[in-house]
Amino acid sequence: MKYLSIILILLFLGCSNKPVNGELIYSKQCSNCHGKMGRKSAFGKSAVIGSLTKEEIVFALKGYQNGTYGGSMKKMMKKEISSFNNEEIDSVAQYISDLY
Repeated sequence: MKYLSIILILLFLGCSNKPVNGELIYSKQCSNCHGKMGRKSAFGKSAVIGSLTKEEIVFALKGYQNGTYGGSMKKMMKKEISSFNNEEIDSVAQYISDLY
């Protein structure tokens, strides 16, 4: 029992409170379509996301996740961000809003 407690504590410490890096998320999952600085209209159809506020970006990302936001690229965006949690959405939204 003692060893089980130690293992659980070590697992918890190894997995807890890792900071979420909005820049890393953006560079891996967003920049190919939206450009390095968020100044590109993805496929000529999206807004230039670098000019949006953090609140607008959060609203859009959550809307894409639940299917209540977006036009012709709605399905693609839902797939791209379906695994994002609230902390990741907040972090990437902050990063994007700070680009301009």
